[in-house]
Amino acid sequence: MIVYEYPFNERIRTLLRLEDLYDKFLYFLRQQHPYQHHVALSTMFEMLEVCGRADLKSDLLQELERQKQTLLGFKSHPNVQTDMLDAVLADIDRISTALMGSQGKTGQHLRDNEWLMSIRGRTIIPGGACEFDLPSYYAWQHKSAEHRIEEIANWFSPLLPLFDAIGMVLRLLRESGRPAKMIAQAGSYQQMLQGRVYQMLRLTIEESSGAIPEISANKYMLWVRFTSQDGDMKPKPFENDVPFELSLCNL
Repeated sequence: MIVYEYPFNERIRTLLRLEDLYDKFLYFLRQQHPYQHHVALSTMFEMLEVCGRADLKSDLLQELERQKQTLLGFKSHPNVQTDMLDAVLADIDRISTALMGSQGKTGQHLRDNEWLMSIRGRTIIPGGACEFDLPSYYAWQHKSAEHRIEEIANWFSPLLPLFDAIGMVLRLLRESGRPAKMIAQAGSYQQMLQGRVYQMLRLTIEESSGAIPEISANKYMLWVRFTSQDGDMKPKPFENDVPFELSLCNL
């Protein structure tokens, strides 16, 4: 099964982009080759660009507090599993406390590191990080994999509270949706949303179907058009019926 996610607003779009970058960063950080660690650093610089929004930290803190108050309202519900609820509330408290404790503008410690910024400035140039451009970086790449991993992890560590908060907000958002089985007749599906506000759409489809969803949505209408790819990867309309699961998520 493949899950496709579609954000309804710019805030969720930013969180999904940062989550995607974080997943890639962790993957390349865990590898051993200097080229893979170069990709990890480049991905960290991309995160710095996306994190440039000054209100991202405050947005996350407000959302976590709002979710905490909502969940506290379920404590008296007879069908709620209190141990699971308490565990989620404890996670929210821990993540919020760590995020509030992070000082200064997001990623400022990286911007203050002249050596890292010199690498960042060269990586935006195709082939700009060769050994003759950055000999000190070339020397660093010849250190042991363990040394490189430790240093990259240390550079990234002040950003961890932010990404823990992003993970929690997206987890709560995804869990808010209830999947419903749908069928796209002749590869097309429409649904009236009647002005209801959603933050994310999740569409699950069997990989073997070969159908690829193209999604557009606003607060009034949701439209999914399925396509497939031919030999030159050019998309073409998918003309068969397509069964899929649809979740509309909102915190």
